[in-house]
Amino acid sequence: MNYKDLKRKPWFKFMSNKYVLVLTVFMVWMVFLDSNSWLIHSELNKEIEEIENNRDYYIQEINQDKKILKKLDDSIEIERFARETYFMKRPNEEIYIIEYQDSLKTKSNE
Repeated sequence: MNYKDLKRKPWFKFMSNKYVLVLTVFMVWMVFLDSNSWLIHSELNKEIEEIENNRDYYIQEINQDKKILKKLDDSIEIERFARETYFMKRPNEEIYIIEYQDSLKTKSNE
């Protein structure tokens, strides 16, 4: 196939049009090479979605913590929380911590 035969093809005429060439170069530039390319926008959209999911998670955690703080307004609840979480005790009181076999850390369940 020589150049004259190629020139007669309709797709070659279309692709050799200067406007089509400029548009093709522009599209390739915008999709792949530009600093605001489509690829970068897709990555940024994924990051935005991930951040929004994190925001929703933290809002739920904040609401749970608010409920706990509201519950701890009572001095009896504060004492219960301190005893369960930090193993605090009253003077002249002894605390025994009982650990069950399945709650102990071993090499097999770590």
